[in-house]
Amino acid sequence: MPTTVRAYGALEAHGPIQPVTIVRRDVGPHDVQIAIRYCGICHSDMNFLDNELAASPLVLGHEIVGEVTATGDQVTKHAVGDRVGIGCMVDSCRECANCLRGEEQYCLNGHTLVFSSPDRDGTITQGGYSQQIVANEDFVLSVPTTLDAAAAAPLLCAGATVYAPLKDWNIGEGNEVAIVGLGGLGHLAIKFAKAKGARVTVLSRSDRKRDDALALGADAYYATADPDTFAALENTFDLIINTVSGSIDVDAHLSLLALGGALVNAGIDREPVTFNMYNVIRNRRSYTGTHFGSIRETQEMLDFAAAHNITAQIEMIAANQINEAYQRILEADVRYRFVLDNATLAD
Repeated sequence: MPTTVRAYGALEAHGPIQPVTIVRRDVGPHDVQIAIRYCGICHSDMNFLDNELAASPLVLGHEIVGEVTATGDQVTKHAVGDRVGIGCMVDSCRECANCLRGEEQYCLNGHTLVFSSPDRDGTITQGGYSQQIVANEDFVLSVPTTLDAAAAAPLLCAGATVYAPLKDWNIGEGNEVAIVGLGGLGHLAIKFAKAKGARVTVLSRSDRKRDDALALGADAYYATADPDTFAALENTFDLIINTVSGSIDVDAHLSLLALGGALVNAGIDREPVTFNMYNVIRNRRSYTGTHFGSIRETQEMLDFAAAHNITAQIEMIAANQINEAYQRILEADVRYRFVLDNATLAD
């Protein structure tokens, strides 16, 4: 039978997040039912409130860690009691060229997001600011029990997003990596890049976060507001991961890449971007972007995180603090990720 659960959601565009109830579907043959323990609060959640809602209420949240409470009779990947996670997507077409390559996040027919997407049963998916979720076993990850459950939640999106380019560009011992921005994505990018053996430099607009970056393991820190920075670092990096959602000087950052280096956007600037093509041709540079990881890659990331004891730096919040957390994210007032304690949904 479908189950009614407590949640926090929006009733209208730009509206506040407030207590609501939603219905979760019955557990199908290949489904896993999960009691959600923690859910990360990601800046991209907030973007969905700026548009007409796909459903009312709309429950956000896509960095989910919980415990399996029921499984369908044909489920083979998870069992009751397992610690599991769900990231940004809960389905894809599974038939297109990209899905068949194991790159479901680039599904040519459109993957199904964990919230605000049409599901196969005709309903709209609802996310992790809720007590429970039901999802197909193929899109449920195993979260190693050696990781702190709450601090592991942001790995399901932020961790997967920054891990992907490190893997795609084969970063390892001897590579030079720069991280643009020090927030939810940036602080995890430092940890993963260091664990892979790279020398890591943080690029941030001012000196304000220098001590934090070095404490997280960065080898160097430069303020991009200082014009001498770009001259000093020209032709240095094999990979630059841009984690900021605002605009950057693309040409200036391209000039920092060594031969064959890549500038990869993990954040999204919604304004058109222009740059001088010569800055790409010179030194055979690449300018590209990355999505969150595939299911296979996200599981690899979680296992790598467990092997290297990598989790997010978090601030735990109760459900009635979500709106305050959103405001603080806009003010860059979090070190470095808010995580919802889903037990507070029952209060």
